[in-house]
Amino acid sequence: MYDVVLLSLAEGQGSGGGACGAECGGCAPATACAPRVPVLRCADALTAAGARVETITAASDQEIDEVLSRLDGPARADGLNWPDPDSKTRLVVASATDGQLRAVVRRLVRRYAPPPSKRPGDLPTGRTVPDLPPLAILPLDAGSTTDLAAQLGLPRTPEQVAAAVLGGPVRRLDLLRNDGGSVTVDGALVGGMDDDGRAVPWRGRVEVDDAVLSDGEDPILACAIGNSAGYAEFAGLRMLAEGDAVDGQVEVAVAVPTIVKQRFRGTKMRVEVRRARGRAVSVLPRDGEIQFLDDGVGGAMSRKRSWWTEAGAWAVYAS
Repeated sequence: MYDVVLLSLAEGQGSGGGACGAECGGCAPATACAPRVPVLRCADALTAAGARVETITAASDQEIDEVLSRLDGPARADGLNWPDPDSKTRLVVASATDGQLRAVVRRLVRRYAPPPSKRPGDLPTGRTVPDLPPLAILPLDAGSTTDLAAQLGLPRTPEQVAAAVLGGPVRRLDLLRNDGGSVTVDGALVGGMDDDGRAVPWRGRVEVDDAVLSDGEDPILACAIGNSAGYAEFAGLRMLAEGDAVDGQVEVAVAVPTIVKQRFRGTKMRVEVRRARGRAVSVLPRDGEIQFLDDGVGGAMSRKRSWWTEAGAWAVYAS
């Protein structure tokens, strides 16, 4: 039988001690320091099925790393940390937000991604990380219809999650990495709004592989970068055509306002949506700082930021 760790994240403690680190922002309220009801129910279901269960609330990256170290394989001659494909330890991440889930996946990547100078021969082609250990997602908001677990059709109740982690199939998913050292499990939205909820136009060069969606001269209302389907709409406008977390590509869309001349009726503005799919996307701001959301976590960028996909790099337990 398996050892199962039920991992929750505590309230962030700032840039040095938060469970997600300064750049995540996905930490739960302070009440998460005690196990929540769904966590306790999941633990009971796992115990009833014969698993050895431990519940842990991590309050720092170091504490997350201590949990993830249990997924390590035997020591390698090259000294790299490497996941154990036959591990008898299984991980359940209790997440209130996709930002919390991202915090754990980000630490998995940092643990197992070898330095470029030590890239081993058994690393899959086109990847910077090995196959990451699968994890189960326990949504703490059981009613959400927009989080990643809902988009992927994963188990939602504690009992369903317990059954999946002990006997469900493993579903491998694309990983969207970025050059800021983090990951995106769902999607990102570049662009902000004013106090009245109206999009603030910005300029930037947006490229998807060899396709240029904006050369930096167009006013852009928003740029959606999707690894799944959570960022398909912006202000009621359909941005991404579809979300697919297993096709090895990222879908990108930019919304650009254009002026349309109407005969005898002057002009009017319409919004043109330009879309492209590829393995990598870059956004280069032209006019200073731009606001963005990444897996629901707010941030700002003033220099070029790139995202790229790594097919099948992370995995979840499904039903």
